[in-house]
Amino acid sequence: MPGGRLTQQERQQIAQGVADGLPYAEIARRLERPTSTITREVMRNGGPTAYRADLAHRATERRAHRRRPASSRGPESAPLPHGRDAEAVREYEETLTTVLMQSGAPKMMSRVLACLYTTDAGSLTASELAQRLQVSPASVSKAITFLESLELVRRERDEGRRERYIVDDDLWYQSMLRSARDNAKFSETALQGVSVLGPGTPAATRLENVARFLDFVNEGIVRAAEQAREVLYTKPGTAPDDDTA
Repeated sequence: MPGGRLTQQERQQIAQGVADGLPYAEIARRLERPTSTITREVMRNGGPTAYRADLAHRATERRAHRRRPASSRGPESAPLPHGRDAEAVREYEETLTTVLMQSGAPKMMSRVLACLYTTDAGSLTASELAQRLQVSPASVSKAITFLESLELVRRERDEGRRERYIVDDDLWYQSMLRSARDNAKFSETALQGVSVLGPGTPAATRLENVARFLDFVNEGIVRAAEQAREVLYTKPGTAPDDDTA
């Protein structure tokens, strides 16, 4: 299986495969590359509707050129903690970013979230994020605002009165509850349409079925989120419903 960076010829084959509507897995099989490599390549270069081999190749060369001064410092570069391989960490961050983008998050928001999740502290300041991602503070601010609206990050001030952006265990729980609330709102609105469109009509029946489905799924989501939080995130020796003052 070939390794290393994608060649321009491989990118042309990817572009042709995307244009032909081939699944990423099939394109990867033809190139003898991991599917994640193809997925990451397409998503970071415009997505399936805008991917162009020549633009993707030039963009990769520019990114490599920007990284080269940092990587050329050799022994002077600070080693990563826990003996981590810098290149492997960078590749993983790109993979995580791609997965987040596939779930619907915009590129910059995905990059910020991936950066936060791959730090041991789980928190960074705006300037630290801007430096790590090589973007402007304004881009970071916009991304954080978006992520906060989805309850995927939270902010707090440290001892130096600097704002830190944080990801922790409780955020996914809160995000699940937010999703359940959104589903419940849609279910409620769908049921309102039943009386408007006439009970028993095809349109009303469709909306009623959607509402029932969402109500059923929501009940499972909330129950599973509560159970997971209790089992996974309760500190040892602490009762989940401990009301002791």
